[in-house]
Amino acid sequence: MMIPLIGCSVVMVAVLIERGLAFYRNQRIDVRSLRQQVTGLLAENRLAEAITLCGSTPGPVSAVLLVGLQTYQRVATRKLSTETRHLMIEKAMADYTPQAVHACELRLNWLATIANIAPLFGMTGTVTGMIRSFGSLSGAGSLDAGVVGAGISEALVATAAGLIVALFSLVPYNSFMNRVTKINLEIGEAASDLMQAITIYHDEHSR
Repeated sequence: MMIPLIGCSVVMVAVLIERGLAFYRNQRIDVRSLRQQVTGLLAENRLAEAITLCGSTPGPVSAVLLVGLQTYQRVATRKLSTETRHLMIEKAMADYTPQAVHACELRLNWLATIANIAPLFGMTGTVTGMIRSFGSLSGAGSLDAGVVGAGISEALVATAAGLIVALFSLVPYNSFMNRVTKINLEIGEAASDLMQAITIYHDEHSR
């Protein structure tokens, strides 16, 4: 059972490094500053520059804002009611948000899976170790501490390894998922700010 546990640990380390770097890069993006810049550009009648800014800024928040701005650009000249226009923009951002968030959740399910199956591998190793111990004991026909101890040692090592791998998968998984939740909130706040800015921008330039 140590072979699949080693495989789980290798996958776990690879996912931790890849996702850790991804969240680190995303955390370096100043979302508050981005929101202020976008609303400021709209206030200055620089819609194209706001779109360019969002397109050149990585991250899920800028991606959702970009969809909202592009949708507004397409529907701004149509003869639509304010409510209909807002609904179209909000729907476009709401429809795209799961895709943006999904990019943050990539491979996190691997950590959850490893956290669930590693203890099972460990318990399986425990069972096989005990079977080996009692099998050796019955074959020897007499109590041999060395034979029994080898099987028990195998059982305990497998259990400990499974629990350690599960622990080092579960803790980062919860941490990453908390970060995903925060990104979701940031997207909602940014989308709300954008809708207010678009409302002001459209009212000023449709007179």
